[in-house]
Amino acid sequence: MLKNRFSPKISIALATLFVLLLVLIRTYEDALFYDPFLDYFKSDYYNLPLPEIHNFQLFTSIFFRYFLNSILSLAIIFVVFKDVDAVKFASFLYLLFFVILVVAFFFILLRNGETNKMNLFYVRRFLIQPLFLLLFLPAFYFQKQNKQND
Repeated sequence: MLKNRFSPKISIALATLFVLLLVLIRTYEDALFYDPFLDYFKSDYYNLPLPEIHNFQLFTSIFFRYFLNSILSLAIIFVVFKDVDAVKFASFLYLLFFVILVVAFFFILLRNGETNKMNLFYVRRFLIQPLFLLLFLPAFYFQKQNKQND
């Protein structure tokens, strides 16, 4: 039933729209989100102290950005694969990874951020960018191909 919901042209248009929305989030990140690390990591951050942050505001901003990226990524997964089970599984993974990464981010930031700037950078990168989409699309494609070959 779901396989016939969208024509290929509509699927491509929707996937393109969702990707463009992800690009817009990245383009307007300075205006949309509180993140003192945006400019910090663009500069010579190894020689600078960590910027002053407001923990709750940073958490809510990261949560909101991760949520937007996740919703758009799940929409892309649905449009590409038309598989509700894949979307449910990906949703669970997004939630699990958010909890793990946000705990790791704030642990690194509050405990030893000055000495682990690269760890802070990479954990934050997974929280603010839709990198999991780049991992999930080929994984679900591979899984779909394996199901068809069985």
